[in-house]
Amino acid sequence: MRKLTYYIASSLDGFIASPTGAFDFFAMEPDYLDAIAAEYPETLPAGYRAHKGITGPGKHFDTVLEGRHTYQVGLDAGVTNAYPHLEHYVFSRSITQSPDPRVTFSSTPLATVRELKARDGLGIWLCGGGKLAAELLPEIDAYIIKLNPVIAGNGLRLVDAGFAPHRLRLTGTRTVDSGVIFLSYVRHDS
Repeated sequence: MRKLTYYIASSLDGFIASPTGAFDFFAMEPDYLDAIAAEYPETLPAGYRAHKGITGPGKHFDTVLEGRHTYQVGLDAGVTNAYPHLEHYVFSRSITQSPDPRVTFSSTPLATVRELKARDGLGIWLCGGGKLAAELLPEIDAYIIKLNPVIAGNGLRLVDAGFAPHRLRLTGTRTVDSGVIFLSYVRHDS
């Protein structure tokens, strides 16, 4: 069975974006981007992949999931599919028609993820956001948190579920010179 991994950048205080959805306060130093390109090249958007000459399939994921607000960031920049190299799903209750034929919109995250997990293939990457992560908590198998050395103070939460503790088990760490720590976790019961 395929695994769902929540792979996301976060501030030290648990925010994945500003209150308006911007995430430009996170580290974008070359060492950070090089680390992503080396280990998770499929998680880089198509424009950056082309700029760096990154081609071919990814190592870990062949499917990406986004909440509507996360998807909106690219849409506002005129990009209807930032990840054309992946099977792409966006979850929305307000938008039903996809602006891109290669992006599937759905209003049923749990059912869709359970169907995707039952298929053959590589892993499934949950790109964001916090409300979608909260809804998919029962299905998230692993977490890779790119912990940035910044305090945001406010914004969109890593998991917007209210108080609902879920124990995780640390499986790995990697620190890059810019201070970002890649933290890998699985559910405590795994």
